Amino acid sequence: MTTAPRTRTAGIALALTASAFALAACGAKSDAKNVDSAGKGGGGGVSVAVAGSAKEAGGMDALVAAAKKEGTLNAIAIPRDWANYGSLIDGFQKKYGVKVAVENPDGTSQDEINAVKTRKGQDRAPDVLDLGASFAQAAAQQGLTAPYKVEAYDKIAAGQKDPQARWFNDYGGYVSIGCDAKRVKECPQTFADLLKPQYKGQVALNGNPTKSGSAFAGVYAAALASGGSFDDIQPGLDFFGKLKKNGNYNPVESTPATVEKGETPISIDWDYLNAGYGEEFKSKGLDWKVAVPSDGIYAQYYSQAINKDAPHPAAARLWQEYLYSAEGQNLWLKGHARPALMTAMEQDGSLDKAAAAALPKVAGTPKFPSEAQTAKAKQVLAAGWAKAISG
Repeated sequence: MTTAPRTRTAGIALALTASAFALAACGAKSDAKNVDSAGKGGGGGVSVAVAGSAKEAGGMDALVAAAKKEGTLNAIAIPRDWANYGSLIDGFQKKYGVKVAVENPDGTSQDEINAVKTRKGQDRAPDVLDLGASFAQAAAQQGLTAPYKVEAYDKIAAGQKDPQARWFNDYGGYVSIGCDAKRVKECPQTFADLLKPQYKGQVALNGNPTKSGSAFAGVYAAALASGGSFDDIQPGLDFFGKLKKNGNYNPVESTPATVEKGETPISIDWDYLNAGYGEEFKSKGLDWKVAVPSDGIYAQYYSQAINKDAPHPAAARLWQEYLYSAEGQNLWLKGHARPALMTAMEQDGSLDKAAAAALPKVAGTPKFPSEAQTAKAKQVLAAGWAKAISG
């Protein structure tokens, strides 16, 4: 694990505990005629570039053939050590022989949207996007994403997908507190604990909350733990102001490297990232503990979308089919993230039970804001974050 986690921009929160979580380098550019001379799938489907399902593209066999002909999938902002993306990339490449070229792996959701806009019509434009949910919705509203229903689309809960299939949620996690048990005598379990004087200079975030989804979620969770609400994130800013004032706040942004080196002995981050650190660095002597704070339970999904002007439209659609297959969903689960189809897979018996059992434990029910509340919170953060931690 050598790359820093991407500072993903905030999405929409998700709901409930593990069993019900899902409910609440460039290749040849496709000219949309890369399946046959008419640009249609082998089964007589429509142009792959506008196909709204594998069936419309001529069926899965035709889609696979078209993707193999394109040979490349352009992805962006998906580091290998984020929610087990490395295994997903390797699995897709091995299964279909299509190269996954990942640019700017540590980029933000806004970086992804900017790339779609500025590289329209270019071979190097991203084919697929993994966005904070609010950014996925914004991209759809701007006409940047293509409607596409994966074969498992109907199994995705209604609240976790766009009715027009321009985006759909993929995986999520809870805000958690990671702790280096060899450097910290008693690991904190709650946000209230983080204010204790024994944690001086130790409490870090994974990024700047005005740009990073995990850090944004950390401030929101702190607000819930401090008398705030989804209509009032200010107590979260005040909480970090207190951490700064009493010397507990660590301005170093936590990454795998800072965790391994002991530079950020306490990190507020997604539970799947903190759990991944504990697993990855155990062999190096690191004892990294993970706790989901009971006084600030907050969870979120990220979302998938296809660039409407994807240079490799068949590979883009095939990638989505792979991610929402049982194999793809279970690979996210093995990365300690809760996949969007978790409930459906529990019901049909395709869920990896061992991986599900290894998820960080959560007590209580997560709370989640509306899109309007999230937008308001972002405005408050943009206006007040620098001031909150400058004291």
